Amino acid sequence: MTNQELIAKAKEAMTKAYAPYSHFQVGAALLAKDGRVFTGCNVENATYGATICAERTAVTKAVSEGVREFEKIAIVASSGDYAAPCGICRQVLFEFMPEGKVVLWSELEGEKEFALTELLPFGFRGEDIK
Repeated sequence: MTNQELIAKAKEAMTKAYAPYSHFQVGAALLAKDGRVFTGCNVENATYGATICAERTAVTKAVSEGVREFEKIAIVASSGDYAAPCGICRQVLFEFMPEGKVVLWSELEGEKEFALTELLPFGFRGEDIK
């Protein structure tokens, strides 16, 4: 799947975001190693702390379907500018795709692709617990 196809799926997911407080809608499209795509959007909550990001929504949907290996995630935001994953999302992504890629989209600048390790250079893994 091309980055543009993945970005298009993320844009579609963004339209489903529940963001009545920030009005900042985010969509994500997560490409599994088996070729399936899982989408997610941010879901805000009045307490803010209970809000879940689009990236974690996509990962949760995939894991709940038994998928645990991913190649790439595309992330878009209603601001039209790049929206990199927050720290918690970077760590969650690292759990399932430490060698994965992150594709960001800006209406003005186009796409940028990063290795997840560029965004989280010292991610914590299960091996680190031992």
